[in-house]
Amino acid sequence: MAIRNIEWIGDAATGHLRLLDQTRLPGEVTYLDCRDVPTVFDAIRRLSVRGAPAIGIAAAFGCVVGVQGRSDADAALQDASARLAASRPTAVNLFWALERMKQVRPRDAETLLVEARAVHEEDAAMCRRIGEHGLELVRRYAGGERGAVLTHCNAGALATGGIGTATAPMYAAHDEGLPVSVFADETRPLLQGARLTAFELAAAGVDVTLICDDMAAQVMREGRIGMVITGADRIAANGDAANKIGTYNLAVLAKHHGVPFFVAAPSTTFDFDTPDGSKIPIEQRAAEEITEGFGTRTAPVGVKTYSPAFDVTPHELIQAIVTEKGLIEPVDAQRVREVLRG
Repeated sequence: MAIRNIEWIGDAATGHLRLLDQTRLPGEVTYLDCRDVPTVFDAIRRLSVRGAPAIGIAAAFGCVVGVQGRSDADAALQDASARLAASRPTAVNLFWALERMKQVRPRDAETLLVEARAVHEEDAAMCRRIGEHGLELVRRYAGGERGAVLTHCNAGALATGGIGTATAPMYAAHDEGLPVSVFADETRPLLQGARLTAFELAAAGVDVTLICDDMAAQVMREGRIGMVITGADRIAANGDAANKIGTYNLAVLAKHHGVPFFVAAPSTTFDFDTPDGSKIPIEQRAAEEITEGFGTRTAPVGVKTYSPAFDVTPHELIQAIVTEKGLIEPVDAQRVREVLRG
């Protein structure tokens, strides 16, 4: 992607975080210059920056702006961390990044910026390795008569510090010249698949077809899908995976149609303190995202809504999880520990 979604501008003392405002895509490429913690908080909360890895990176840089010009750097970092931690409850990379920043010594802007940049660069490297490990799955299950890759929401370059998680094997296959095509769910209600995944894949020259969420069963039944791969915002110790609402639907449909279902995520998305998916906190979004999304009312005034941002796919429905350390297959607590903790 020629477009950069996260970038630090300037030096540690006076610089700032620049974020691509993803709420304006695909129609407009606009950047937000974040010079204080409330602005970073708002950017995360309103989904200007989204995707678990990208949220963690943005929060790390948010810690830097939080201590700039402050003589009480310890207190400033604690305040910044507490504020940013309240932005979104499900994406575990957010809390991982904030805890990492709090371990930095000395707690000054220069040292914190070095650490934030390391978080960013390490995520990019993990994305590349996920692509390498996932490429074999694409070779095995997708391309030509085997069918296309189906994905949901956006777990791509826009959601990470690199080439994405779920999209990384697609980009790796494309770079090798493999004849791989992708079906992207639009992803209601905020259309991350339509606005972001279709946008970035098309920009990269990947053959992508956009479908409505409720078309997934039909394209599977028609034999058009060879594999499903999605990202994740938090993965429990047993492999249960929380991802954008609608992912669980796809896993059930894939099981019924005999289509292998995969999750791609870096090790930083795993939460070993959460034993299973029932304990993962699920963020509830505002009613307006359903009733008047993008400024147009599509539901009666005052109608009740229920709007969880994520659902949890049980590990039994996941054939493998693709990480930078290799494939977790079968998906269970023992194999998760073996791959990620040696």
